Amino acid sequence: MIGLGEQGWLKTDQDEWMMAMVTLEGLVTYKGKPITLVGESTVEIGDKAPDFKVSKAMEDDLQLSDFAGKIVVLNVVPSIDTPICASQTAKFNEAAAKLGDDVAVITVSMDLPFAIQRWCEQHGVDLIETTSDYKYHQFGKSFSLLMRGLGLLARSVFVLDGEHRLVHKEIVAVMEEEPNYDAAFTAIEKARS
Repeated sequence: MIGLGEQGWLKTDQDEWMMAMVTLEGLVTYKGKPITLVGESTVEIGDKAPDFKVSKAMEDDLQLSDFAGKIVVLNVVPSIDTPICASQTAKFNEAAAKLGDDVAVITVSMDLPFAIQRWCEQHGVDLIETTSDYKYHQFGKSFSLLMRGLGLLARSVFVLDGEHRLVHKEIVAVMEEEPNYDAAFTAIEKARS
């Protein structure tokens, strides 16, 4: 028998506790096929985003709490070295020059940090933080963005206000399409007021 305990923990017959998994089905497709997203929780508008740790380099990490008081844009891509992900990341890098010091843009993928660094150098991306969830999987689990069977994160954009409450959430329904940039930029302005 499995019972649901406090805080979303499951108790199994063996008296072991494990974190309940959130499963989101039918939310996104990849190459026309539905993909299941998994994680530990979902973050909805108005929720405080969970802190997470991602890798900037093989031995250098970054946490959401490093950006206390800043509006944060979480630009999530399956793999930075693909055309749509590259375009999405480049657009946020270009926008970062105009967004101001009160806004931090963090791109998260599952790519290895040295591959991300190489890509950024080749494409002149230097105004945003580019990070990887390959080591800890904290980000993907916290936002339920892990694409089951692919080992990648679902394309999405989140905007957090200065207290890191979620003010904008877009999980792109078709992985081969780009997000709604205008909606994200409107949410940034709203977070400033």
